[in-house]
Amino acid sequence: MKKADFKQYILHFKRPGGTSRGVLHSKETYILEIEENGKKGIGECGIFRGLSFDDVPGYEEKLKWLCAHINDDEVDIKTALQDYPSIWFGYEQASENLKFGSDIYFENDFTSGNDSIKINGLIWMGNTAFMEEQIHEKLEQKFNCIKLKIGVDWDSEKEVIRHLRSHFPKEQLELRVDANGAFSAEKAETVLQELAELKIHSIEQPIKAGQPEKMALLCRNTPTPIALDEELIGIRTSEEKQKLLEQIRPQYIILKPSLCGGFSGSDEWIDLAEHNGSGWWITSALESNIGLNAIAQYTYSKKPKIPQGLGTGALFQNNFPTRLELRNDRLWHTKK
Repeated sequence: MKKADFKQYILHFKRPGGTSRGVLHSKETYILEIEENGKKGIGECGIFRGLSFDDVPGYEEKLKWLCAHINDDEVDIKTALQDYPSIWFGYEQASENLKFGSDIYFENDFTSGNDSIKINGLIWMGNTAFMEEQIHEKLEQKFNCIKLKIGVDWDSEKEVIRHLRSHFPKEQLELRVDANGAFSAEKAETVLQELAELKIHSIEQPIKAGQPEKMALLCRNTPTPIALDEELIGIRTSEEKQKLLEQIRPQYIILKPSLCGGFSGSDEWIDLAEHNGSGWWITSALESNIGLNAIAQYTYSKKPKIPQGLGTGALFQNNFPTRLELRNDRLWHTKK
């Protein structure tokens, strides 16, 4: 017989994280544990308030329901949790961890410590001095792919990028930007052209999600590749996913497993994207080291070809212990 329980955990940022949606000081999450035959599996239900599709009243009640029905063979848990992608993902993690034990979710060269994942360095929003300070840190750490959050003050942000590009050509430094839906469709056209002149790799979510016709038009004519991010949230069935990708035809999609239905939901998105000729990469969504570890192991299993958007857990002052270790711009799972 299995037993399941959960607890809420509040992560506190070492310093506030700025995005076009506001400044983050803390991050709520839930840790799910499943026990069976003396073994324990742990997963993270990484709800993202204000962004997650399952940020709804009754979230904890659904977690209680899952724990109560953990042994009910007549219940289709995946279907029951279709509207709660972060809870489903936590359940997937705990179930996989139950099989392998320790902190393992996938057995591969990454978890054995024999290989690593190349990641991008993330630059949070702020004034010019703060952004340049972060950029300097990433360059010191030998990152050659950097992602900047933009959309609060584009003129100032553009100057930071222009200054950076004047010192580092695209062959030496790949630059990505993330607008989090900050621009209007009209403004986005101008921004896309300006980004192209600066040789930017891609822009995430230039306009707010839920405007498929406008996004499709931007993707069709853009001089800078567009990556869908928030656009994928709440799209649950395979038919809905295929319809969205066929309508918008994005150059890339970005998968946050906590927001997109976990391992299985991300698998489905990747298969459809590749069929439709769209590239992809995987990012974490401010999970603790528990969820980040599971996402990193999953990411490696998908054989990524470009830098991934995995955090390092270093943002929080009260994170959980981890074997994840950043060496320059590569994430390793160190041996015991």
